Amino acid sequence: MKLVGYRRDGDVWIGRLGPDDRLTPLAEVETFYRDPAAHLAGAGEPSVARSEVVEAPAAPAGARVFCVGLNYRAHAEEVGRTDLPPYPTLFARWTASLTTDGAPVPAVEEKLDWEGELLAVIGKRLSRVDAAAGLAGVMGYAVFNDVSARTYQRHTQQWAVGKNADGSGPMGDIITADEIGDPAQGLEIVTRVNGEVMQRGSTSQMIYDIGQVIAYISEVITLNPGDLIATGTPDGIGASRKPPIFLKAGDVVEVEIEKVGKISNPVVSVEDYQALSGG
Repeated sequence: MKLVGYRRDGDVWIGRLGPDDRLTPLAEVETFYRDPAAHLAGAGEPSVARSEVVEAPAAPAGARVFCVGLNYRAHAEEVGRTDLPPYPTLFARWTASLTTDGAPVPAVEEKLDWEGELLAVIGKRLSRVDAAAGLAGVMGYAVFNDVSARTYQRHTQQWAVGKNADGSGPMGDIITADEIGDPAQGLEIVTRVNGEVMQRGSTSQMIYDIGQVIAYISEVITLNPGDLIATGTPDGIGASRKPPIFLKAGDVVEVEIEKVGKISNPVVSVEDYQALSGG
């Protein structure tokens, strides 16, 4: 099943996408995540054409966005880490940084970089679970681009500013977990800039798989339905290329993940982004 977030009467709703590219409304986003299983099983309301709606990230406003850094060995090596992290390296995004497939990404600085990732969407309350129960608690998966403002990320050892720039977290449609299986078996991830492949990896290369990451977080933080986990990026980031390559206005950046889908986002100037977003 494919789920899409969109705006309706001033709220964000979750809709089920049919083969005819029409959305069947399931529930307002906060209501949906109070009981995802029940709403997924529901019949929903009469459908609306996807082309007629304004899309929005399919996440509740209060969701926690946990991001795993250095979770692929080759990526850790390309940034100078030769030792494997003894625990998952976690940092946080806020939902305000999230956006959708096709939305413009502002070139907020000269060292704007891509990071294609698989995003896991939590579907159950999870506290002190083991890895198997953690994986079973994933409702679905989405394509994600952890667009990073490298200058600001590297100002200090804390990454929050560089990882929360305006419009820097494009996420795609949510594909329910029953259609994906265990990503540890290997889903190809490809990132392209202007059609040129920049990253190609597999989710089987994760140092810490999704169940392990969830188990670790849940030891001290109870995960709730709608929380998101960005699971890390393969090697091939722009900052590690020789010479470095960064995103600039006029570029188009795409992330595609086997069985999950593809997102494509144009990079625009800050002025154009503000004009488009009304801010």
